Amino acid sequence: LIFKLDYYNIKSYYKKHIFQIDSMLPHYLKSIEILIQHYTVPVALGKSIYDAPEIFKDGLQDMINEINSGDDTINPYMNFAKKYPVRDSMRMMRLLYRLSLGSQERKQEQLIVFSRTISNLQAKSRETKYKERLEKMEKKTMTMLVATGAGVMVILVLSILQTFT
Repeated sequence: LIFKLDYYNIKSYYKKHIFQIDSMLPHYLKSIEILIQHYTVPVALGKSIYDAPEIFKDGLQDMINEINSGDDTINPYMNFAKKYPVRDSMRMMRLLYRLSLGSQERKQEQLIVFSRTISNLQAKSRETKYKERLEKMEKKTMTMLVATGAGVMVILVLSILQTFT
């Protein structure tokens, strides 16, 4: 039971915050992209932690600690992606890892690929947000139409009953 409690706490945390994580990750990655143009990936990650959204700070600190302890494999990046399992997080972390490995000659080329991917991710995020907003407005409109229709029907029934009595 105690083991299940931790699992349920983590599961409920992600259910509550998954939308927030999904919408903030592309914007955070865009800020990292700007830093990567001037610094190496590990240094850019370290510098970005202070400006990172609060929800990512723990995961970032863990990732930076793993990288600084000498782990130059993809594992720190994948652990971060597993901690924040939203759309394309694994792919973005693989791209970040490749950027950290790349030589300076290929860095610009890889940065362009990273930038395009982030821009696509931001567009998807905006599209999702607008779609959800539209669905919410459609639901409100339908509720108003149903309420208005029901009100008119009640008034019609009452007026018919009144004419017959």
